[in-house]
Amino acid sequence: MAEVRPPPLPVLYRDERLIAVHKPSGLLVHRTGLDGTREVALQRVRDQLGQRIYPVHRLDRATSGVLLFGLDPGAAGAVAERFREHRMGKLYLALVRGWPPASGLIARPLARHKGGEPRLARTRFRTLTRVQLPIPVAKWPTARYALVALVPLTGRRHQLRRHMAGISHPVVGDTTHGDGRHNRLVRAHFDSHRLLLHAWRISWCEAGLRRRVTAPLPEDFAGPLLAMGLLDAAAVRLASA
Repeated sequence: MAEVRPPPLPVLYRDERLIAVHKPSGLLVHRTGLDGTREVALQRVRDQLGQRIYPVHRLDRATSGVLLFGLDPGAAGAVAERFREHRMGKLYLALVRGWPPASGLIARPLARHKGGEPRLARTRFRTLTRVQLPIPVAKWPTARYALVALVPLTGRRHQLRRHMAGISHPVVGDTTHGDGRHNRLVRAHFDSHRLLLHAWRISWCEAGLRRRVTAPLPEDFAGPLLAMGLLDAAAVRLASA
């Protein structure tokens, strides 16, 4: 029996040095020593193009959205350096528990692992739209959620997820840093089985030009937002993001 190959990842952008694809939730960027997963984004894109490619940044397995690769080692190294120097703009969308303030800056140290040395991490957030659902959760008669835009100003492990949890607005679907009661509610009522965090846009300047690569919300993220009545209002605000 012939091996069934997964469908190609949608290409969002390509030039002579870079390619950007739309990574789905649940797909690793590349293999790690701790995970025996055979299917990874690096190999899928390599097989699509029929050439070697090179990773330039990280995207958590559970997070969907824009993923960049270099088409040669020099390009990959140059773009990776831009990420390290925070010269690549990144904007994420997340569904979070509760109603955060309209906007704010989170500046809280984060350690890479338990017992590690904390390092300052900074995240900007902006609330795009909010909803209150007539569904009881825990001791509350209703459930509140907000769609937020997140801009990481540093690059720590699970930074966005840990920062939002740290201000009591964890990302829905986060089984590590989140709220299990709300995760179960959204799964049961809105058929959501993923982390609701999406790398929506990456932007950078090159040769005097501003480049933006955007990954549309996938169906498994947009569906729950539509059902909650969040997406239409958010789209208007995103147009000016």
